[in-house]
Amino acid sequence: MERTLFEPEHDLFRESFRALLDQHVAGNHDRWEANGIVDREVWIEAGKQGFLGMAVPEEYGGGGVEDFRYNAVIGEEIVRGGYSGLGFTLHNDIVTPYLTSLATDEQKQRWLPGFCSGELITAIAMTEPGTGSDLQGIKTRAVRDGDDWILNGAKTFITNGINADLVIVVAQTDPDAGARGFSLFGVERGMSGFERGRNLDKIGMKAQDTAELSFADVRVPSANLLGEQGMGFIYLMQNLPQERMSIAVGAAGAMESCLEMTMQYVRDRKAFGRPIGALQNTRFVLAELATETTAMRVFIDRCIELLNAGALTVQEAAMAKWWSTESQLRLIDRCLQLHGGYGYMREYPIAKAYLDARVQTIYGGTTEIMKEIIGRGLNLA
Repeated sequence: MERTLFEPEHDLFRESFRALLDQHVAGNHDRWEANGIVDREVWIEAGKQGFLGMAVPEEYGGGGVEDFRYNAVIGEEIVRGGYSGLGFTLHNDIVTPYLTSLATDEQKQRWLPGFCSGELITAIAMTEPGTGSDLQGIKTRAVRDGDDWILNGAKTFITNGINADLVIVVAQTDPDAGARGFSLFGVERGMSGFERGRNLDKIGMKAQDTAELSFADVRVPSANLLGEQGMGFIYLMQNLPQERMSIAVGAAGAMESCLEMTMQYVRDRKAFGRPIGALQNTRFVLAELATETTAMRVFIDRCIELLNAGALTVQEAAMAKWWSTESQLRLIDRCLQLHGGYGYMREYPIAKAYLDARVQTIYGGTTEIMKEIIGRGLNLA
């Protein structure tokens, strides 16, 4: 089914980004997988070519265009190539809105030029060792001390955690204020007491640096408070729909790429003297998967249109996130089955896709939390 989401400028953007991936990522990603982290140089190259901070105003070095379709192109192409180590989507899709909408003029001048050039890599630290999807259970605490804040606590599963130069940290600032008791702070590399723990050993997404972070009496200047004190939880709720759409875009792209590679495999692989694609079971399975993938693409593209128009609801973003990621897991599992024993071999792209995909239904809010969000919006009680 022909896509109508993109304009010619998005197609040119896609071609340029594919060229960057071919030239600077394809030959390095296996090494990055082995090392558990990508080279910072690829961030610099992405910044140089305009693939970071597309929505950041031009005066700070960004693209000056708030159009999530550009973000979607990057997310789709990263997934298509299996380049799961690149943390560009977190940087562009998740962190950007916090900096462009909440940062003061001074903070923008200090952070955004490096953000766009790739010299300043970002992360956001919500999850804690004892707190996953329940963000109101966050225990990391910031206490006012004169003009500064003293930050203590720990975070885990932080994407870009090793490479990050600026981490947006969610901390409790008023234990008695409920949802109004949390604030956001920009914690910078080199601040005393800010330490990085393990680069976590994950079952997939091996090249992506996912880390534990700790904060022991970190003195954070009041100039690094992001937005208003006590509004942190509200800011998170406002920005989580775009984060969930970023994940959904990757899921839909992965469905398409895995389906494509599987169809090519069954054309080439022979059993009983003929291609396994000629077997009725294979045709029926792929017919189902092709239909599901097409339906998913139409839905996700429509959600992107709504997001661009500022009309995507929290419930719709949750629908997109859980349905796309659960569908992604089912499709890849069935595609791997059609590869037979070769699907279990890690040198085959379908095996890597299988491992990389498993976290999709967990981060950004688990499937169960997404269903709870949707259910509450149905006004059943």
